[in-house]
Amino acid sequence: MALRRLCVFCGSRAGARPDYAELADELGRLMAARGIALVYGGSRVGLMQRLADAVLAGGGTAIGVIPHSLVDREIAHPGLTELHVVDTLHQRKALMADLSDGFTALPGGVGTMDELFDIVTWRALGLHHKPIALLDAGGFFAPLRAMLDHMMVEGFLDQDVRSMIASADRPEALLDALAAAA
Repeated sequence: MALRRLCVFCGSRAGARPDYAELADELGRLMAARGIALVYGGSRVGLMQRLADAVLAGGGTAIGVIPHSLVDREIAHPGLTELHVVDTLHQRKALMADLSDGFTALPGGVGTMDELFDIVTWRALGLHHKPIALLDAGGFFAPLRAMLDHMMVEGFLDQDVRSMIASADRPEALLDALAAAA
C-alpha cells in the first residue's frame, strides 16, 4: 500500500517555541512536494493551520474532518480541498482513520494525545495495520517515549505494541519511514 494520505495529529495552539510552527511548515511543504495528501482535524488555528496552509501553498491536498461542535470554536479552515463536518469526536477520529494510509503526530496537547492513542489502540486490536510515527524534532515526544518504555518495564505494554510507534526527528525521515512501512 502506498502512502497517499497521511493523517497528522497536532496542536490547535502554536506552542511555546517558534520551531514547532516551522516544523509544521516543513512537513506540509514536503507532503505537497511528494504528493501526499493531508488528513487532519480541519482547523485554522495553531499548528493545524500552519500545516494545512503549507500543504495548500505547495499545491497539495488538505482534507479536514471537524465535528459541528468545533466548527466555530476551532474555526474550521475555509480553504481546504475537502472539509467533512461530523457529529462527534469519535466520528472525526474514525473518518480520519478511514481516509488515511498512515498516521503521525506533531507537538500538541491532550487532544493530540487522545487521537494518537486511539489510533495506536486500534492498531493493537487489529482494527487497522497502518504505520504510526511521531515527528519528534527537538525531543518533544521524548517523555512520551520514555513513558511507553516504562509501561513495558512495568508489564503493561508488550514490545509488539511499543514497536508500532516509530519516531523520526525530521519530516523527510518521517515520510520515508512511513512510506516504507505502508
